[in-house]
Amino acid sequence: METVTVFKEVYGRSLEGKITKRDALELIKKDPFELFQTADAVRETLVGDTVSYIVNRNINFTDKCIGTCRFCAFRNNTGYQLSIDEILSKVGEAKRYGATEVCIQGGLLPDMYLKDYVAMLKAIKDSYDIDVHAFSPMEVFHMSKISGVSVSRSLEALKEAGLGSMPGTAAEILVDSIRQKICPDKLTTRQWVDVVTKAHKAGIPTTATIMYGHIETWEDRIDHIFLQRDIQRKTHGFTEFVPLTFMSKNNPLGEVAHGASGLDDLRMYALARLIFGKDLVNIQASWVKLGVKLAQVALHCGANDLGGTLMEEKISKSAGSKSGECLSPDELRDIIKGAGRTPRQRTTLYKYVN
Repeated sequence: METVTVFKEVYGRSLEGKITKRDALELIKKDPFELFQTADAVRETLVGDTVSYIVNRNINFTDKCIGTCRFCAFRNNTGYQLSIDEILSKVGEAKRYGATEVCIQGGLLPDMYLKDYVAMLKAIKDSYDIDVHAFSPMEVFHMSKISGVSVSRSLEALKEAGLGSMPGTAAEILVDSIRQKICPDKLTTRQWVDVVTKAHKAGIPTTATIMYGHIETWEDRIDHIFLQRDIQRKTHGFTEFVPLTFMSKNNPLGEVAHGASGLDDLRMYALARLIFGKDLVNIQASWVKLGVKLAQVALHCGANDLGGTLMEEKISKSAGSKSGECLSPDELRDIIKGAGRTPRQRTTLYKYVN
C-alpha cells in the first residue's frame, strides 16, 4: 500500500519507533482518513493481511465487589459468586466448544485471599489442559494486600498454580488526576505499573489496555499509551494492546460522559498502531465494545486482531453493549473475510493454531 504523501515521514518514524508525544498530538488534528491509511500501511508492513482471533470463554466468577469505580455497571453486592465446581463446569463447556483459553476475572471480595485464587487455578489445571488468562493487576494487588504478602509472592504462587497470562485491565487511564475522579479507591498508576512489570519479570505476560471516551483528554490518552510503550521496551511482556471504548449506560460516570465518537474510536486504533510501531505489533479490535461493523473498519485503521468468541460477556453488556455475548469461530472468520483480511486462529500468546 502506498502511504499518503503527507504522512510518509510519520510512517517511517513509526516503524523506527520514533513517534513522539508532540507528533501524536498533531496527528489527531489531521485528516482522519490520512491517519487511518498511514496506520493501515504500518499494520500491513508489520503483520501483513492476517487477522487473528481466539476461541475462548469469559468467566466472571463474582459480581460482588468492594470497589467504588464510577464507570462500573457490573457490581452488584447482592449478586452471585461461583463455586469452584461451577467454574469447572464452565471451563468444561469451553473445552468442549474448542476453546484454548479461559479468561477469568471477578469483583474484589473482602474475604477472598491468595490461597483461594490459587485453589481455583489448581482445580482448573488439574482438570483441563487449557490456557488460563486471569486476574487483573487490581485483583493481584488486592489479594496481596489482604493476604499480607508481597505482589511478587502472589505472582509466584499464581504462576506455580497454573496462571499462564494476565489481562492488563484496571488500567483505565494511567493518569492519576483522572483516576482520582473515576476510580479513587483503585490502585494508582505507579501501583499498576509495579504489578504489571513484576508479572513480566516473573514470566507472566499480560495484555495492555486503555479505557477511553469519558472525562480524559487526548493528551491523557497519549500519555497512557506512551507509558505502556515505555514498559514494553523495558520488559517485552505485553502480548497485545486493547483499546476499550467507554460504555456509558447504567453507571454514574455515564451521567457526565457519553462515550467516544466512532471517528475517535478509529483514531485510537490508528494512533496506537503508530505509537507502538514495532514495539507491540498486535492491536485488538473489541467487537463487543465497537460492534461488528465498526470493528471491521478498525481492521483498516491499524488493528490486526478481533479478540475472542467469549461465549459469555457480562461487564460490557451491563454497561449497555448490544453487540452480543458470543460469536462462533465461523462468524469471526466471516467477519474478518468480510473486511478483506485473512483469518487465522491463535492462542493466548499469538501462536497460530491453524
